[in-house]
Amino acid sequence: MLMGLFVANAGFSKDIYKATYKWLGHSPGGLASATISACGAFAAVVGDSLTGVITMGTIGLPEMKKYKYDIKLATGSICAGGTIGILIPPSIGFIIYGIIVEESIGKLFIAGIIPGIILTVLMIVSVYVRCRINPALGPRGPISSFREKLISMKDSFGVVFLFLLVIGGIYFGFFTPTEAGAIGAFGALVVGLVMNRFNFRSFRESVVGAIGLAAMIFFIFIYATAITQFLAVTQLPIMLADFVAGLETHRYLTLCLILFSYLILGCIMNALPVVILTLPIIYPTIKALGFDSIWFGVLLVMMVEIGQITPPIGMSVFGMSGVAPDVPMYTIFKGVFPFWLVMLAVVILVILFPHLALFLPNLMMGN
Repeated sequence: MLMGLFVANAGFSKDIYKATYKWLGHSPGGLASATISACGAFAAVVGDSLTGVITMGTIGLPEMKKYKYDIKLATGSICAGGTIGILIPPSIGFIIYGIIVEESIGKLFIAGIIPGIILTVLMIVSVYVRCRINPALGPRGPISSFREKLISMKDSFGVVFLFLLVIGGIYFGFFTPTEAGAIGAFGALVVGLVMNRFNFRSFRESVVGAIGLAAMIFFIFIYATAITQFLAVTQLPIMLADFVAGLETHRYLTLCLILFSYLILGCIMNALPVVILTLPIIYPTIKALGFDSIWFGVLLVMMVEIGQITPPIGMSVFGMSGVAPDVPMYTIFKGVFPFWLVMLAVVILVILFPHLALFLPNLMMGN
């Protein structure tokens, strides 16, 4: 969290958007594609979807309005791109999941990389196809020279460096996820100072913001722990797991029902409370059905994020509404729907091909 706030307050999000804009802006729907790509890159150091929506909304939406983009495509691409934040590591959602089920957070981080890349690419492809069919949705932006593209990459080097430092260190076993967070936060601070992006005010805002977020999560954990203790005494999770495992329905049908329940919960609650409050009940059932815990963690995080852009609530849509108060929420939901279908397709792919999530964790050093 501290690393993400250092990156946000140092203005690296603008550098990321500028770089993706130079590379993709000239294609059909290029600004929307650049926004989605920037959200994915920004997620690599922030790990929170709502932060990505608000940050990229303030940067990308004015640009798309300037080039007369369809407002549904503009707001929908920002909301959908922001949801990548909790999937591409380092992800707060994976950290919470790993702590509760006592699974390797490093493996969960790595497991989200391939599904996150696939999701980002398919979202960009969907924008390109739609704007190719109907160019009025997303007019082409100005063409940048190859030299301009290379120069834009120079400013975003800090984010790339931090991502490689944190994820590379975890993957090759140089340090634990906890150590990676500390090293990443220190690295973000150093990079911000070297690039003259930090002053005392931005440093103070980052630290105070991280303390506030940590306090909020701790309070959620405190009450979730109380609920967990109650459930342990009543034996309800074990009884539920035994009951579900004894049903004659196919285990994948049970899995789909569980994932659908997370979709509904994600509509009305933020992702973290959903994961914290339900896992003590659901996880024993998943283990009883014989599913891999890392694979299920990826699916759970994806379903909760889909819920964040699903009506009638959709927390990310509320965040987008705050950035664009002149745009009705039903308009934003209409813009999100094509991306909603893309996200659901990626979930189905991960269910059908578990190695999309498990391939990289199985190759990790010290596995």
